[in-house]
Amino acid sequence: MNTNDKQENFDNSSDFPDTQMKRRQRTKPVPPPGRRGLMAGEKSRDFKGTMKKLIAYLAPYRWPILFAIIFAIVSTILAILGPKVLGNATTTLFEGVVKKTTRTGDIDFAKIKTILLTTLALYLSSAILQYFQGWVLSGIAVKITYSFRKDILAKINRMPFRAFDSTNHGEILSRITNDVDVVNQTLTQTISQMIHSIMAIIGVFVMMLTISWQMTIIALVTIPLSLIVVRVIVKRSQKYFRIQQEYLGHVNSHIEEIFSSHIVVKAYGGEQKAVQTFNNLNSTLYRSAWKSHFLSSIMMPLMNFVGNIGYVAVAVSGGWLAAKKMVTVGDIQAFLQYVRQFTQPIVQIANISNVLQQTAAAAERIFDFLASEEEKNVSVESPQNGALVEIPKSIKGKVEFRHVRFGYLPGQPIIKDFNAMVLPGQKVAIVGPTGAGKTTLVKLLMRFYDPDSGEILIDDIPIGNLPRSVVRSWFGMVLQDTWLFSGTVRNNIAYGKRDATDAEIIEAAKAAHVDHFVRALPEGYDFEINEETTNISQGQMQLLTIARAMLAQPPMLILDEATSNVDTHTEVLIQRAMGVLMQGRTSFVIAHRLSTIRDADLILVMDHGDIVEQGTHQELLSKGGFYAELYNSQFDQNGEDQLANASGL
Repeated sequence: MNTNDKQENFDNSSDFPDTQMKRRQRTKPVPPPGRRGLMAGEKSRDFKGTMKKLIAYLAPYRWPILFAIIFAIVSTILAILGPKVLGNATTTLFEGVVKKTTRTGDIDFAKIKTILLTTLALYLSSAILQYFQGWVLSGIAVKITYSFRKDILAKINRMPFRAFDSTNHGEILSRITNDVDVVNQTLTQTISQMIHSIMAIIGVFVMMLTISWQMTIIALVTIPLSLIVVRVIVKRSQKYFRIQQEYLGHVNSHIEEIFSSHIVVKAYGGEQKAVQTFNNLNSTLYRSAWKSHFLSSIMMPLMNFVGNIGYVAVAVSGGWLAAKKMVTVGDIQAFLQYVRQFTQPIVQIANISNVLQQTAAAAERIFDFLASEEEKNVSVESPQNGALVEIPKSIKGKVEFRHVRFGYLPGQPIIKDFNAMVLPGQKVAIVGPTGAGKTTLVKLLMRFYDPDSGEILIDDIPIGNLPRSVVRSWFGMVLQDTWLFSGTVRNNIAYGKRDATDAEIIEAAKAAHVDHFVRALPEGYDFEINEETTNISQGQMQLLTIARAMLAQPPMLILDEATSNVDTHTEVLIQRAMGVLMQGRTSFVIAHRLSTIRDADLILVMDHGDIVEQGTHQELLSKGGFYAELYNSQFDQNGEDQLANASGL
């Protein structure tokens, strides 16, 4: 969608700048069709289909909903009978006054008392039934909200990594918070209001006919005018509600991005730019919210104005009919109440139509997300190629890459034709310049992504024929980017082995040289790491991830510059510990400092997605090729590691 199209959708004005879309195009690839949320100004693609899906979520609660509908119907009927019964009291009082004036009788207060008590019973019963109906619907709405959020979270865990390359975290957060809240409010309030409004229109119309068909016709004259007002307002407010919901996601996305990288923002003086971007997004949200709510708010005064016109016409015609003895004074009083009750449901239905449009926009974003692409997982019973695969109880660690080709974007391959054979127990180092495809290779090995062509085999079994969880359970990972969660130190170490005993956790911590600093923390292994992991150092975080891998004892290891954030002394100790851990295990080591992989059994030298050289350290140096050039560039004339010196190691 280009800028001109968006401005045309925004009521042919420049009120809504395309700032957020431009920013997303600069930072992330544009999401492919089918996975994008509703863009600003877009109409709901399938209003009926979305509402059908929403109703399908209500299917398990059809009996409680049925009871709630019955409560609402009976409650509305009792409330509608109230004015008619109360009108009898007015008629009795008027007749009694006339009799008293003409001295032919007196006011029948006993009858009036009975009528008033009956009216009170009707209204009280209606209120009680309405309370129970609201209680039932509120419970259902909360359960539906719970189901939505559970399904969204489960969906996130089933989505491929490729989906998150083109989706802002704030957009996903907006679906699980804002959009679900909109649906929740609709289910809590709108369903009840819709039932009452529909029943009120039907019931009031019937009661009006029983009083006077002439006055009923006069009252109905104002309905077409009311419908015109509703149509005009709903048509204009609908798109602003969609824009409002969309830009809530944009604002959330921007705030999440800025808060998660606030150190970088402050370090580079980006506060002003961040505030400016936020102001642009917030201004768009403000204008769309203001227009949508303004248009909704003027509906009631306009409808009341139209209703008052009919109210006056009914009062005049009722007085004329009363003079002709065609209706009683109590009937006029009751009819005037019904006229007021007749216009209110129309206004409510008009408001509901606005809310339903907003709900459809929110629900469609949720269902689009739930219908997005999932990882193509396989099971032992239904493997990908149709052949039954027996999962081995243990693996040797043989890994083979056969003509692997992969790219994050179509037509832009990063790995072009990768072939390699890794024997069990070998320590394989993967080296190469930035962008050569080293980390991508590891992601393919872990099945975070699947190759575009070719295959990867472990112990001669194509990993594409195995469940992803099985493949990933064979690897332990220690990456340069540490993965820790809010929780205790103990839980973070045991993340890869949930049933680990305290003794096993402490043993792994000692092997990774974690135990000494953990015991120095205020609560030791029960010390709570905060959400942003700012209460421990980067080096300590790295050590904890190493301890986690040591505890899991996987048959294969992936190490991505695992000691990059520790000091020289600790690095030596960790290298020894990792050496013990790697014994007998196939290990893949992504190395930037080539001095750390001199003892590797096999070094794969990558450049532009291909293996350009492979062999041992000495073999590659003797060739004097690409690896030798990389290696020599890291050392000065005295043979000292320049990268280590530059980093303070």
